[in-house]
Parts: sequence; C-alpha cells; structure tokens
Amino acid sequence: MWISTKGKNAIKVMIDLGQYSTGEPVKVKDIAKRQDISDKYLEQIISLLNKAGLVKSIRGARGGYTLNMPTEKYTAGMILEAVEGDMSVIDDQGERTSENITDTVCMRLWDKLDESVRAVLDNVTLADMLEWQEALLVDQYMI
Repeated sequence: MWISTKGKNAIKVMIDLGQYSTGEPVKVKDIAKRQDISDKYLEQIISLLNKAGLVKSIRGARGGYTLNMPTEKYTAGMILEAVEGDMSVIDDQGERTSENITDTVCMRLWDKLDESVRAVLDNVTLADMLEWQEALLVDQYMI
C-alpha cells in the first residue's frame, strides 16, 4: 500500500471541509489556498470524492462543496479508497492454496498486516482528525 499525494490531499480536503463547513458551501479556491493545493489538482480530487458520495457539489455563484454526512460517519479508509482504490498492503496476494509452506506463512503475515491497516483506516474518523487538529491548534496558542 502506498498513499499517494492525491490520497494525502484528499484527507486534507476533507479535514478542511469539516473545519470550514458552517452550513454554507466551501469554495474550491478557498480550500486550495488554505491547503496549498492547485485549483486544478483540487478539482480532480474533489471530483473523486463527489463521485464516491462523500461530498456534495452546490452549483452557482454561492456554490462550492459540503460534506454529505456528519464527520463521525467518515473513516480515513472511506476517504482514501475514494481516491486511491483498494488499500491492501500488497497488490497481489498470489495463489491462496499454495503447497509451499513459506508462501502460506507469508500469506498469514500479509493478512495480519492488512488487518492492522484496516483497523486504523476503518476506526479513525474525520471527527477524530478534526479533534486532533483542534488539540494541536490549542497547543500552539499557549503563551
């Protein structure tokens, strides 16, 4: 599993939407400026998030994007899979019925690794990430 820049930026975009969604749509140019992502690249990412049903597009002069559901309903896995696809730790786990004992041991390792990664991706929510960000902002504000 390799998380690309697109995946990392998708997480940043969702955090930004979670932070700045106050009932009004958030404009792409505002997200792009805050997150230091080009408008064109951000449009590609947000298009994938929209296709996956994670964000909603609002057209018009006052348009932009909003989250489609409460932040505690989104998981890191949902967001990454929307832009990255399958998040397995290895691309091809090969023949699952190998008679080679070493292959069988390796399969167990890959399965355990996948379980660990899935446990994190499926249990960390957007709400969690927003809380982490808020805690960091509070820590930085101390005099």
